[in-house]
Amino acid sequence: MLFQSQHSNVWWGDRLSADMAASMELVRSKIGPQLIILFFLGLFIPSATALIEGLYCGTDICYDVLGVSRESTKLEIARAYRQLARKYHPDRYRAGDPGLAGETAESAHQKFLLIATAYETLKDEESRKDYDYMLDHPEEYYSHYYHYYSRRLAPKVDVRIVILVTVCAISLFQYYSWWSSYTEAINYLTTVPKYRIQAAELARQQGLLNKTKEKGKNRRSKEEIREEEEEIIRDIIKTKIDIKGGYQKPSISDILLCKIVLAPYFLCMYVMWYCRWIYLFTIKGEEYGEEEKLYLICKNMKMSQAQFDSHEDHQVQTFLERQLWIKENYEVYKQEQEEEMKMKMALDPRWKRYRRWMKNDGPGRLTFIDD
Repeated sequence: MLFQSQHSNVWWGDRLSADMAASMELVRSKIGPQLIILFFLGLFIPSATALIEGLYCGTDICYDVLGVSRESTKLEIARAYRQLARKYHPDRYRAGDPGLAGETAESAHQKFLLIATAYETLKDEESRKDYDYMLDHPEEYYSHYYHYYSRRLAPKVDVRIVILVTVCAISLFQYYSWWSSYTEAINYLTTVPKYRIQAAELARQQGLLNKTKEKGKNRRSKEEIREEEEEIIRDIIKTKIDIKGGYQKPSISDILLCKIVLAPYFLCMYVMWYCRWIYLFTIKGEEYGEEEKLYLICKNMKMSQAQFDSHEDHQVQTFLERQLWIKENYEVYKQEQEEEMKMKMALDPRWKRYRRWMKNDGPGRLTFIDD
């Protein structure tokens, strides 16, 4: 009986040992990979230290480099920097200087760079605040990199100033280009006989050309009279002829800067105009006026207002007579214009020659000559 009891105890002890071994093996298989991962992460993730190589003063504390405390004022920091800069400046280094015992030219230069870096870090309030935060929170390793490089790579000039200067430069160039185009248009119109004769007739009616031909002491040479007549004709063309399109007289309100400044005003005006359009012509069903008809015609033709304004008055009258503000009428008019253009091109001798060349000697018949 005793033997059986002892044998039973031994059997239960072996069974317990086997169960414990299996349990340990199971735990080892479950936890082992996590431990391995944590081990490798510990190798690659840097330790939580407040001093990071490559940031600010590296492994040195900027306050210790300048010999000041964290409670020092900007004046005390500047005074400490000036003293150390005079001591370690490369231009003031002299071999055998008692104040630089054990220092070489290279080591003194490196110390000067470190002193300058420490001063650049602590003289600016924002940079000093970031540095103090790094000293107090060493565990936020990657955020320190972000704050450091975001401040160093940030533009030194306010972006708003850059945008304003750019817009002003574009506006000046735009205004100058428009004046050049307008001047070219005026110079061209003064050479066209049609407009020149009309301008001369208007000048004679106003008595401007008669004043140029004076006698006596005030008599001038023919060249001077001719120049004055040209100037009078030029002024008449400027004031009497309404140049439209891309060569119209430039206006300050059309440049980019004024457009941006007045954008809220134009937006409000557009909203009011659109609400009025919906109320009058959609809800109340009123008839379109001439202004509204021209707007719809311009919209159907897919032209800008400046392009539409470049049409002659008789063309605009034709648009109104054909009722082109109605979409169906405009499609018929567009088809007619395309057919008319095809007919003109078919009857044009130059177009015939081009088609003949394309058929007989066009690009498709180009070949390379063998050497």
